[in-house]
Amino acid sequence: MTRQIIVGGVPIGGGAPVAIQSMLNTKTTDIQGSLQQIEKLKAAGCQIARLAIPNMEAAKTFSEICRESPLPLVADIHFDYKLAIAAAEGGASKIRINPGNIGGEDRVKAVVDVCKERKIPIRIGVNGGSLDKKLLEKYGHPTAEALVESAFEHIALLEKYDFYDTCVSMKSSTVPTMVAAARLFRSRTDYPLHIGVTETGPVKMGLMKSAMGIGALLLDGIGDTIRVSLTDDPVEEVYAAKDILKAAGLRKEGVNIISCPTCGRTKIDLIGLVNQVDEALKNCEKPITVAVMGCIVNGPGEAREADIGIAGGDGCGMLFEKGQQIEKLPYEELLPALLKRIEDL
Repeated sequence: MTRQIIVGGVPIGGGAPVAIQSMLNTKTTDIQGSLQQIEKLKAAGCQIARLAIPNMEAAKTFSEICRESPLPLVADIHFDYKLAIAAAEGGASKIRINPGNIGGEDRVKAVVDVCKERKIPIRIGVNGGSLDKKLLEKYGHPTAEALVESAFEHIALLEKYDFYDTCVSMKSSTVPTMVAAARLFRSRTDYPLHIGVTETGPVKMGLMKSAMGIGALLLDGIGDTIRVSLTDDPVEEVYAAKDILKAAGLRKEGVNIISCPTCGRTKIDLIGLVNQVDEALKNCEKPITVAVMGCIVNGPGEAREADIGIAGGDGCGMLFEKGQQIEKLPYEELLPALLKRIEDL
């Protein structure tokens, strides 16, 4: 079991459920726009949100956002230690820094001192694209070993000042590197891990890389908090994270939709119907499995483990529960009947 840190009331590590994070793509100087996005993230199931703090103006507005935010907020800091201090004093629930790029040890100590005083955890963020030159010279390119060595150098620096309220991330745009780094790190220490694949590319590939990388580690029991990085609306990152957790068997809340891949026996627009069901149940938190099948003959049998489902035929369809037929309906009544039945569960 890993150590545990607390981020604005959300436990990370120590056996706590894997926490879902995302990062705002609004300007931090846009207070209302940022708060609106935070509300949407919370509604989607996000537990922790991160904001970029590129300058002192953003640090000031960040403190105003913190006062009204319904989610704990992480301040994302690069290069300027004064921004980290301002964010901590302004209400940040966690500070994300790369201790190697904010100046000398005295500046790191200044950040540590304010975080220690206010009981604010620090995330050490190691990224394959910004490794120290000496590590690149040693390993030739951003290997898993290089990422882990960088992480331990930063950990040692914080521990030098008696700071242990730390979470670590080692991100790479290459899935095998990210996975290998997390496995190696976990074999050597019990600091909690923030896992994710960075710079994943277009949405389709981003989802694939994230599911492979994050999913592989979760199945190994590695990972205390996750962020799915997508070039898309941050809300979609949250939905993707929830889906990955459900697929890994780590999240019971929410609907698990199963559906057949269609074949020559399919006589309905199954693809369209599945998409409608998915959209309608996106925010449903009931822990149920819903089947949407394209064959009225085999569908209920193939999906007999589902709590509830529908199977389409030629102009009609069947509503079933646990493989048993409940009602035969005209095709256009299938979706409304299914949603009503789920609402009543």
